[in-house]
Amino acid sequence: MPNDAVLKIEGKEYVLPTIVGSEGEKAIDVRNVRAQTGYITYDDGFGNTGSCLSDITFIDGDAGILRYRGYPIEQLAEHSTFAETAYLIINGTLPTPAQRLQLTNLLCEHAPVHSAMDHLFEGFPIGSHPMAILSALLNSLGCYYPHLATNRVQEDLANFDEAAAIAISKVRTIAAMSYRKSRGLPYIYPKRSLPYCENFLHMMFSQPYEDYLPTPEVAQALNLFLLLHADHEQNCSTSTVRMVASSGANLFASVAAGVCALWGPLHGGANMAVIDMLESIHAEGDDGTKFIEAARLGKGGHRLMGFGHRVYRNYDPRAKIIKASFYKALASLGIKDDPLLNIAMKLEEVALSDDYFISRKLYPNVDFYSGLIMRALGIPQNMFTVMFAIGRMPGWIAHWKEVASNPKNKIYRPRQIYVGPVKRDYVPIDLRK
Repeated sequence: MPNDAVLKIEGKEYVLPTIVGSEGEKAIDVRNVRAQTGYITYDDGFGNTGSCLSDITFIDGDAGILRYRGYPIEQLAEHSTFAETAYLIINGTLPTPAQRLQLTNLLCEHAPVHSAMDHLFEGFPIGSHPMAILSALLNSLGCYYPHLATNRVQEDLANFDEAAAIAISKVRTIAAMSYRKSRGLPYIYPKRSLPYCENFLHMMFSQPYEDYLPTPEVAQALNLFLLLHADHEQNCSTSTVRMVASSGANLFASVAAGVCALWGPLHGGANMAVIDMLESIHAEGDDGTKFIEAARLGKGGHRLMGFGHRVYRNYDPRAKIIKASFYKALASLGIKDDPLLNIAMKLEEVALSDDYFISRKLYPNVDFYSGLIMRALGIPQNMFTVMFAIGRMPGWIAHWKEVASNPKNKIYRPRQIYVGPVKRDYVPIDLRK
């Protein structure tokens, strides 16, 4: 075939087929390379390796494109909600009115946690990191719903809708309870009358005799934050979920593993790094001017956090959307003169106008604005990654389903290139030097 690749090794040529995706993405199929040649491919970090065929999310980093199931993120942000977008990502189509009502009812039904789970929370010390609690409690759902976590793929798929609704609904309840546990506060239980985001904020910030009522702008900012994080192709945590799912593990175990992967600072900690950077600048009495100059000159580890993106070589399309929502939320909260906010706006102004940053495409990304939004809403930094996990839950669920539904699925088992010692003989302890 004219588009086949040819691999030449040790004087022999091997023809490798190619694959072209629906958006023109091209790949060389190396699945039979080891069987044909005895060689494997080496790609540290998998930056050049496609691990699967997926029809969930499309990203074109050069063009700044993000689409869920073919729908542009801009259209979903304008017209949809997080819950509806979750349905789209998981099921592949936008819900009909009846399906949307069914989803709403399922989310309401499964918002409360089993009363016995209260004792699990009590087992954690005050001050425990919310991500540790979130991962443990999500995994424990398999104990409370054993018929949904059989680890027999066909049985788990037969009850998939219920399991998915439980994961999406309970993740916010567990997150809110973990926050209140870390603060030594009494738990606030969900209200059936509240939408998804408002219910979460209620469980986070209400008091026993005083309900927290977010402004519409705040609720919309949170809705967009979750929607924009709902899926992002084969990132570290999503790949982790798929790897665990490939073993036949149930949905709850798989998404709990995703939480653990997301916890790492190189993955889910970017928006926390933005706040850390702003606090550091403020502590030095700088308005951002000195920091920017040091970053431009590459001095002293001064690195702009929340600017540029590994995937997007153009402007992060999510940043454009969340930026407008961020300013509306600030206005509704009456926040006008915050020293960290002032520094952030200075950094944003320079990055969007200075040739040095423009030429290197160091534009503010979604983490820059999402960190500021979380701070404005009163969400502590150790909860930032938890918020990310709530948003990413639909994507993890969709990828679990994609793996579990594939009749040709193989357990993930990457190869390695061994570089350790060659064969050597055991030395008795009295002869060792």
